[in-house]
Amino acid sequence: MYEVTIRKTFSAAHRLKEIGGKCETLHGHNFFVEVSVAAESLNAEGLLIDFRDVKRWTMEVLDELDHKFLNELDFFQGENPSSERIARLLFERIAPRAKEAKVTLSRVTVWESENSRVSYSL
Repeated sequence: MYEVTIRKTFSAAHRLKEIGGKCETLHGHNFFVEVSVAAESLNAEGLLIDFRDVKRWTMEVLDELDHKFLNELDFFQGENPSSERIARLLFERIAPRAKEAKVTLSRVTVWESENSRVSYSL
């Protein structure tokens, strides 16, 4: 199995309710996002996929999140905009694009700091 991973960043603020501690107050992160796609074979050019395609799909979603107060976005209404839910949002938005390109979105990883990450996959 081949796997291609790209990495992008975005900055956003959020407030996590009912969890206790400092994260209940307004704060922000410089998030790092890794998006991985996989397939068992390569295309005629010897590539799994062009990196640029995965980067473009990812940036289309990140543009909706970058420099935003995540709690105010429709996707997070009634839910904490946690890194877990950010990873799920990215996965749900990118997976159809990957399928059209005949690859599988294998994993989305969101880093909210250099020491803390979460991954979402099926």
